[in-house]
Amino acid sequence: MSKELSIFLDQARAYLMQQQDLFGNTIYTEGAGKKTAGSRADTIAYPDEPWVSAASLPDLYDQIHECLKCPLGQTRTRFVFGTGNLRADVMFIGEAPGADEDAQGEPFVGKAGQLLNKIIEAIGMKREEVYICNILKCRPPNNRDPETSEMETCSPYLLKQIELIRPKFIICLGRISAQWLLQTNESLTALRSRTHTFKGSTLIVTYHPAALLRNPGWKRPAWEDMKLFMGLYEQSKQEKLT
Repeated sequence: MSKELSIFLDQARAYLMQQQDLFGNTIYTEGAGKKTAGSRADTIAYPDEPWVSAASLPDLYDQIHECLKCPLGQTRTRFVFGTGNLRADVMFIGEAPGADEDAQGEPFVGKAGQLLNKIIEAIGMKREEVYICNILKCRPPNNRDPETSEMETCSPYLLKQIELIRPKFIICLGRISAQWLLQTNESLTALRSRTHTFKGSTLIVTYHPAALLRNPGWKRPAWEDMKLFMGLYEQSKQEKLT
């Protein structure tokens, strides 16, 4: 292979990965992003199971950490529930555990997690003050994107976590978690730089730390997302004092 062809292929591969971070594998057409009747938002609901009445996160974990409802339960090493302040004002939600998370049983502990820690510190907080979790509690093989059926199965657990924590702010890390929670096909670019509402929480969308590692040029717009959050968070604290 010639040097020129090798460079071209590397550039093409980097471009395609960048586009996947932003838009996934979806081809958008006119009207994309609009909710439709019978969308997943209308069908995801709590099942009639004992864990639904869990009164705390430790109680919820005790009841669901051996879940085998989807095939991922058979291939996981550890169930990755979530970590942080049980009454956090801010909740970070990613898509699924990776290899490091699967090995340790804690979300965002690899290189992407180290970057997330720096982001949390940059906004004047500590990891212990916020709550961090994913849509899926088990790692998809080879870190592939979560499948719709897997997210539908696992989402009730996440909704229960949100119900118990009652965060003031939710920060979606990446396209997949944002699109899933907001039930939209809008691109990451379209969802960023504005606020959304989810289950009574103000929701902000930003890049996944893993995408920032692949695309360092996105760190500046990601910081703009965090500045948007910091302004709103400070405003909420001031309103609480008045």
